[in-house]
Amino acid sequence: MNEIVWPTIDSKHLIVDSKQMLIVEKEMFSDGMPQEALMEKAGIQISRWLLKKKPLLKNGITVFIGPGHNGGDGAVIARELFLKGFYVQVWCPFQIKKTLTNDHLNYLTSIGVTKLVEPPDANGKDLWIDAIFGNNQTRKVDDKLIKLFNQKFHKKSGKVISIDIPTGLCPDKGEPFLEDAVKANYTLAIGLYKIGLTQDSALPFIGELHHIDIGMPISNLSKIDKKIFKVTYKDIKNIDLPSLPKNSNKYQRGRTLIIAGSEKYPGAAYLALKGAISSGAGFISAVLPGIVGESIWQVAPEIVLKGTMQCNHNGDASLFSALKNIDLSAYDSLAVGPGIGIDNDDWHKSKDVLIGFEGLLILDADALNRVSGSELGSNFFLERKFKTWITPHSKEFSRLFPKINGKNNVELAINAAKEFDISILLKGANSIVVDNQNAWQLFGTDSHTARAGLGDLLSGFVGGSSAIDLTFCRNITTDFFAKYVLLHSFAASKCRGGSNASLISDELSKLMRNRKMREIS
Repeated sequence: MNEIVWPTIDSKHLIVDSKQMLIVEKEMFSDGMPQEALMEKAGIQISRWLLKKKPLLKNGITVFIGPGHNGGDGAVIARELFLKGFYVQVWCPFQIKKTLTNDHLNYLTSIGVTKLVEPPDANGKDLWIDAIFGNNQTRKVDDKLIKLFNQKFHKKSGKVISIDIPTGLCPDKGEPFLEDAVKANYTLAIGLYKIGLTQDSALPFIGELHHIDIGMPISNLSKIDKKIFKVTYKDIKNIDLPSLPKNSNKYQRGRTLIIAGSEKYPGAAYLALKGAISSGAGFISAVLPGIVGESIWQVAPEIVLKGTMQCNHNGDASLFSALKNIDLSAYDSLAVGPGIGIDNDDWHKSKDVLIGFEGLLILDADALNRVSGSELGSNFFLERKFKTWITPHSKEFSRLFPKINGKNNVELAINAAKEFDISILLKGANSIVVDNQNAWQLFGTDSHTARAGLGDLLSGFVGGSSAIDLTFCRNITTDFFAKYVLLHSFAASKCRGGSNASLISDELSKLMRNRKMREIS
C-alpha cells in the first residue's frame, strides 16, 4: 500500500461512512472513553461554535431533540446556551429511547428550560437546531417534520442548523430517504465528515458545512481502511511536489505529448496546450488537426508539432495515421481526447498503440467516449499494463462503467478504479480523485471550474505536470493527480480578469511560478 502523505490523516480531512464512524466510536469506548463524556464534549464544542456567532442566537433558540444520542448532543447544547443567558426551548418530536438523552432532558426542565408540547412556530425568528437523528438515521422520516423545518428555511425568518446530518438525509448516499430532507443553513459535522455530506446531491440540504473537533485519536483514525480525504483550498499550502535540479535541461523537465482537437472542435486543442504550457513542462509536443497545426506556431511557438490528424466527413479527428509514425517511448506522459470527436473505426486502429504506451496515459472527453463506444469497451483499461488516468464527468462515467454500482460517487469511482486498475477523476461540483484504495474529495471549490473549456485546460495541465514529476519519481501516485486538480480549481478561483479558460491558464501559470514548486528557470 502506498503511504499517504497528503493531506494529513486527521479529523479535519478524513471522510467516513456511517459504519466506519460507528467502528471508530466503539474503539474509543472500548479504550475507556465514556459515552457520557463524548456527548458532553460534542455538545460543548458545538455550543462554543454557536457562541462565536451570537447574531444567530439573539432571537432565542429552539432545539429539536431526537430519541437517540444525537438528541443528547442537542440537550447539552440547549443546557449550555441556557446557562449563558439565552432563551432556549426544546421540542421532542419522537419518544426518547436512550436513557442518557432522557436524563439530560429531565435536567433541562429542572433548571427552567421550556419543553414544548406542540410543534414550534415556523414563522418565528428563533434559531432552530436539528438534533434529531444524525449519523444513525437509516430510514425515511415523518414528512410533516421535514415540511415544518423547510417552511422555516424558505421563509428565512430564522436560521436552521443541523447537527451531524440534516434529518431525512442518508449519511452514506447524501440523498433524501424519501422525497425531501431538512434544508439547513449550517451543518455541523461531529468528529469526522460523513461521506453523504460531501456528495453533490447533498449540496441543497447542508448549507455551510463545518467541522466540530472532539479530539479523535490519530491512532484510531489511522486504522480506517479505504481512506477518503476531504481537500479544500486550505490544503494548497501543504502541497509538496518534487523540485527538479537547476542544471536539468528541457528534456529532463518533463516530456509530454498532447493529442487534441478536430475540425469540429479546434479550440479544444489550443486550450489543452495552454494547460500544458502553464504546468511549466520542459518539452511539449502535440498532434493536432491540420487546421490547428498550420497556425499553432503563431499562438504557441514553444509547441513542437509532431504530426497532424486528418478529419472524417463529420469533422472528427483520425488519430491512427499520426500515431503510427511517432516514437511514444520518448514521452513521460500522453494526454488524449479533448475535442477529437467520435470515430470508432479510427479508435479500433489506434487502440493497440495506446495500450502499448509505457508512460502515463491520460484520457479525457472524446477519448473516453471512443472507449465506451468501442467493441472492447472499458476492458481497454485491462489490456493496458501501464499507469492510466481518466477524467470523466458523471455521464461519461456511466457510459464507461454501466455495471459498476455504489452508494455514492466516491464508492462508484473507487469500485471502477479497483476493477480496472486505473486512477479516476470523477468531475462534479465536488470532484473526486480515486485509485483502488483511497479517494480525495474536493470540497468548497469555485463554481467557475464548471465552464466550457476548463476540462480541456485541465487535461493539458495534468499532462504537463505529471511529465515533470515523472522525471523525478517514475511511479507517481494518485495523490499527485488530486493535487493537480486542486491547483487547477484554485487558479480559477483566483482569476481576477475573468473566468474563461484562456485567462485561467494564465493564472495557473502564475500560480505554479509563484509557488516555486520546481526550480524551473
